Amino acid sequence: MEPSNGKRQEKHQLLSVVVDDDESVRESLPDLLREFGFTARAFSSAREFLSSGCVDETSCLILDVAMPGMSGPELQQELKHRGKEIPIIFITGRKDDTIRAQVLKQGAAGFLLKPFSDAALFAAIKTALQAI
Repeated sequence: MEPSNGKRQEKHQLLSVVVDDDESVRESLPDLLREFGFTARAFSSAREFLSSGCVDETSCLILDVAMPGMSGPELQQELKHRGKEIPIIFITGRKDDTIRAQVLKQGAAGFLLKPFSDAALFAAIKTALQAI
């Protein structure tokens, strides 16, 4: 019997969470994340994610910038305030270099402009997970 590869086994236990108010994103990205080998959940708002009980288990957060209620950057700040250091990859449909610079300065692991390729997302997640 071969010894199990700890890293591979660990990867399958990692929870990637999508927070986006766009239903099509919430439906498609978790499927893609599962294809990458992750456990995945999706939420329609920052508040829904914060009250879900998943915050402590989340290994990587894929977060929309602009959402009603609490925005992605506001959620990033709230998580910092709570002492939660979750790698965050921001996704957005609007090119905004100011927001990009702001969230990266605040510690975001990545920033992708929609539509992005599967390969770009996978590379961003890989980079984000190296931080944990």
